[in-house]
Amino acid sequence: MAVSELIRIATRSSPMALAQVERVRQELTALHPGVRTEVVPVTTSGDRWQGALSELGGKGAFTKEVDALLLAGRADLAVHCVKDVPADRPLPAGTTWAAFLKRDDLRDALVHPGGLTLDELPPGTRIGTSSVRRVAQLSTSHPHLRCVPMRGNANRRLEKLDAGEADALLLAVSGLERIGMRDRITEALPLETMCPPIGAGVLALQCREDDSETIEAVADLGDADTWREVTAERMLLHVLQGHCNSPIAGYGRAERGGRLSLRGRVFSPDGKTVLDAHEWAGPLDPATLGTSVAVALLRQGARQLIDAIPH
Repeated sequence: MAVSELIRIATRSSPMALAQVERVRQELTALHPGVRTEVVPVTTSGDRWQGALSELGGKGAFTKEVDALLLAGRADLAVHCVKDVPADRPLPAGTTWAAFLKRDDLRDALVHPGGLTLDELPPGTRIGTSSVRRVAQLSTSHPHLRCVPMRGNANRRLEKLDAGEADALLLAVSGLERIGMRDRITEALPLETMCPPIGAGVLALQCREDDSETIEAVADLGDADTWREVTAERMLLHVLQGHCNSPIAGYGRAERGGRLSLRGRVFSPDGKTVLDAHEWAGPLDPATLGTSVAVALLRQGARQLIDAIPH
């Protein structure tokens, strides 16, 4: 790659998104010392809107403006949290994934100013979250707690907690680490207690399909195990055709011997119905594993459960 090469990186303009881009810039510079990068920030409709995401058409509200910059040629690379990228439809035509960075912590974190763990919270404690996935699982495991809607980026939610709008928060461990707020974590919740969203803890790099130079420049930032895990997870979500109001959770795990496992869970919004599937694949194609786990959930009634939820 030429030393003068410039890579323009499109991103949401929240503090976390900018921190994520900084990580990519550092890794890219370490790999290609001659490369120059320029950040092209955009405030998305999802960032501006404080109501329910379903009213904006779901998770695509966080990505479509970034996609537009890429497709218009005003940026060469987009950095996304995989969990924010819809999997029920393909990536915008003309774009492709160039790399999935090594996965960070996939757990959810409890933030409680008094230092209590989830099991220690008294009845009626207000938990700030707008995630249907978190609400459903808390309704199952801790029905005595009360979820109160809370949107906004992680910094904004922490401000709302400090202002007394909730008694505790649930946020992603990886997100708090990225914005330098790991010290706010009271408890990292086990995956058995709070199954993560599809793509948790993974940053993805998206390019135009025809931009072979940029694809080649960033491809080595990718992690092979993370690629396998995310491919299986996103195929699971794609086959289930979940929407932003359907509480779906799951995670893949690549093991040293090459085995890959995938856990998938679908909940009713009130947490009263829980469907669960967990399968392993050896050298099996990750997408086939994702399909297989989705079919196991569909056999348990996932289609009827998802379709019954308004969106």
